[in-house]
Amino acid sequence: MASKVKSTARSSAMSELPLNKIVQGSCVDVLNSLPEKSVDVIFADPPYNLQLKDDLHRPDNSKVDAVTDKWDQFSSFAAYDQFTNEWLEAARRVLKDTGTIWVIGSYHNIFRVGYSMQNIGFWVLNDIVWRKSNPMPNFKGTRFTNAHETMIWASKSENAKGFTFNYDAMKAMNDDTQMRSDWVLPICAGKERLQDDEGKKAHATQKPEALLYRVIMSSTKPGDVVLDPFFGSGTTGAVAKKLGRNFIGIERESRYIKVAQKRIDAINPLEDEVLGYTQGKRAAPRVPFGSLIERGMIKPGMVLKCSKGKYSAKVRTDGTLVSDDVKGSIHQVGAKVQGAPACNGWTFWHIENEGQMMSIDVFRQQVRADIN
Repeated sequence: MASKVKSTARSSAMSELPLNKIVQGSCVDVLNSLPEKSVDVIFADPPYNLQLKDDLHRPDNSKVDAVTDKWDQFSSFAAYDQFTNEWLEAARRVLKDTGTIWVIGSYHNIFRVGYSMQNIGFWVLNDIVWRKSNPMPNFKGTRFTNAHETMIWASKSENAKGFTFNYDAMKAMNDDTQMRSDWVLPICAGKERLQDDEGKKAHATQKPEALLYRVIMSSTKPGDVVLDPFFGSGTTGAVAKKLGRNFIGIERESRYIKVAQKRIDAINPLEDEVLGYTQGKRAAPRVPFGSLIERGMIKPGMVLKCSKGKYSAKVRTDGTLVSDDVKGSIHQVGAKVQGAPACNGWTFWHIENEGQMMSIDVFRQQVRADIN
C-alpha cells in the first residue's frame, strides 16, 4: 500500500511540472513555485560575476566580445553571495533526496559558490575540471591563459543514497578506461555557436553540447527530469531532449528564450533502441538460483560440475546444492568443495550441454533479459 501511495505522489508531482518547457521569470521565484523534491538533476550555469573593468582588445586592436550583460553584474561580493544562497536554497528544495546538482563556474565565482553549497548542506562528490582544448588567449599578457572552468557535482546531503552515477557507461565512453575528473573538451565555436538575427553571438557564455552530453549521460537515466535554472541558449534542454530525458528551463531574458526554443524544436530525439547504455552488474535485476528451477531451466536432481569436472553437486528442490556431506547455496557449496573462502557459484558451476560445459550464468542472463 505504501509503495502505491508513493507512486501516486510521484505521478502527481510529475503532472505539476512544466516538463520540456522554458519558464520565463526569476530563477528563485520559479524554483519556489515547483513541487518539492520533484527533479532528478540540476545543472546550473549561474552568472560568473566577472568584474570586468575595461574593454578587451586583440593584438590587431579588434574588440573582444566579452561578457558585459547586466545579468552578470553585481554591486558587491555580498550581493552576489546573497543571490547565490537564495537560488541554491530554492534548488535544494526541488531536488529529490536521490538527486544531484552540477554547478559550473570560473575562478571569479566557483569558490564562493562551493562555500555556499557546503554551508547549505550539499555534499561534494567531485570537482570536475573542464580543460578547454581551444581557450581564448590572454590578450593583455598579464596573466596565465584561463584554459579551464570548474564544475562541482554534489548530492543533496552527506548521507544521500541512491543517486545516479553511470560508472560503467562513462568507462565505456572512455575506451574501457575509468573516466577521470579532468575533461578535455573544446569551447563552443563554429557551427555550434548560435547567432541572433544580426549575426552576432546569441549568448555570451553558450556551453558546448559535448559538456552537457557527458554530464547528463553520467548522472541521469532516460525519462529523468533535468532542471536548468539559468537556461540561456538551451544547451541543457537540447541535449536532454536528444538523450530521452525531460527538461525544465528557467530563463529571464526573452531573447534567449526565443533562441533556445528554436534550437530545441529542431532536435530529433534518439530512438528508444539506442538510448540503452552500459550498466554494471549491481544495476542488473537480482536473479535467485531458485528462479531457474521454478522456470524449468534447471531441474531438481540435475548434476552441476565445475568447468574441469573435478567437483560436482546435485540440485535440490529448494535451489540448494548437495555434494557429499556439504549442503548450501551455489556459492557456499562451491566455496566448500574448493576449500576457498568465497566462490561465485554462477560462474563456477556448469552443466554439460551437447558435450560442452556451459556456465549456469547463461540461464541467469536469459531471465534478466525476460525481466527487462
